[in-house]
Amino acid sequence: MKIRVQSIHFNADKKLLAFIHKKTSKLDSLFQNTIKGEVYLRLQKTENDSNKIAEIKLAVPGGLLFVKEQCKTFEEATDLAIESMMRQVNKHKSKIQSRLSSHKQIVTEQAHALI
Repeated sequence: MKIRVQSIHFNADKKLLAFIHKKTSKLDSLFQNTIKGEVYLRLQKTENDSNKIAEIKLAVPGGLLFVKEQCKTFEEATDLAIESMMRQVNKHKSKIQSRLSSHKQIVTEQAHALI
């Protein structure tokens, strides 16, 4: 899966980009059918320290998964976003598997009815 990282209104350093690519590779090992992924890093103008936002979009067969986390550092926001995305991917996989199993059951029942 190819991950595109965009830093909005600032330039992300190589260390941060390497960290994000390392973390998002976990998603690829969890669900190989991912079409593409995008990570957006943004600084929000707030008075508190939690002004770093990480957003992750994954295009998967049957939908688009999205996560947004805001923390004090981009690394922390990315970690939380990856954990949340892993839960979404697992839920999406279970939905797909249940649809496939119910579809196979219907096809089998129809085949037996024809015989």
